[in-house]
Amino acid sequence: MVLNGRMTPSRRPLIALFGVYLALLVWVVMWKLEWPSVGGGVRNVKLTPFVTASNGDGASQPMEVVGNLLLFVPLGIYLALLAPKSPRWRLTLLAGSLSAGMEIAQYVLAVGRTDITDVIVNTAGAVVGMGLVALVQHGTGTRARRLLTRACLAGTALAVAACATFVALPIRYGPPDVRCDSQGSCRVGHDLDR
Repeated sequence: MVLNGRMTPSRRPLIALFGVYLALLVWVVMWKLEWPSVGGGVRNVKLTPFVTASNGDGASQPMEVVGNLLLFVPLGIYLALLAPKSPRWRLTLLAGSLSAGMEIAQYVLAVGRTDITDVIVNTAGAVVGMGLVALVQHGTGTRARRLLTRACLAGTALAVAACATFVALPIRYGPPDVRCDSQGSCRVGHDLDR
């Protein structure tokens, strides 16, 4: 809450957690847990949701759709907690705009495929998060904010730990390395010398 132009102490931890979550969200969506880089990727736009596009892009994979949905549920939770008096349609529009902005940025920076399916599913995930907040507030009354803030703390800490573990492991999300010699002979594999 903001009183006399100043933020109350109870909101500070939530805002800090939201900042950490947003940083992780951008990193996961834009760079798929890899070191951030610009260019070198493809510039591809898929405007037909949930189906194979005419340019050869395949249909959205069910696990990817579910992953995107789950990844954006905390966005809805944070938005509902940080702006409890805002109309849900405004928060939904904000979540959709954030998702669309990241998809456009992927195209501009050539770091991923821009897909309307992602915008739809990401926004739906945020709506689910807002619904969870409403459900918890209905069931727990005045303790809801404290309970949800603790859940955000636990979830964000778990996400940071999972990302740190992923970065520390030798497993990578991207395609295998390809090395070619001067005669044009190429080898494929993650175990190639770097």
